[in-house]
Amino acid sequence: MHVRPAELADAEAIAAIYNAEVLGSTATFDLVPRTLDEQRAWLIERSGALAVLIAETKNGEIAGYASLSTFRNRPAYSTTVETSVYVHASYRRQGIAKTLMVALIDTAKSHGFHSLIARIADSQAASLKLHEQLGFSLIGVEREVGRKFGRWLDVAVMQVIL
Repeated sequence: MHVRPAELADAEAIAAIYNAEVLGSTATFDLVPRTLDEQRAWLIERSGALAVLIAETKNGEIAGYASLSTFRNRPAYSTTVETSVYVHASYRRQGIAKTLMVALIDTAKSHGFHSLIARIADSQAASLKLHEQLGFSLIGVEREVGRKFGRWLDVAVMQVIL
């Protein structure tokens, strides 16, 4: 598995991974799949310090991706970013999410970020465990802040200081 920065040409594969989660899980609270144009715009917004990293197989398939996003718009928050990681269903339980997150943390450090925040649906036990293994601590739970698949969802907020 090779980790590299995402390119605009990766938009279709990223959208396929993300949209599977939109339609079938609580890993994202989005309810409507992204179009290819929306995915391209999302990638363009994350150029420079707000990185998107890709896990690519030897065959050139994209197995997953991780990203940094703005935490809040006010300038005093500029050294804090939010993390996301998604892995294609065919490649889960192979350590890809961990590989991506380690690379994302290193990228965040090299870009001068100080604090990483992960917001994880509390039903995503594997993601909660992964973040804990990587040094993230639970700093709070937002109760019933989302509604998907006809049920209320809590969000665990985790943080690591770099």
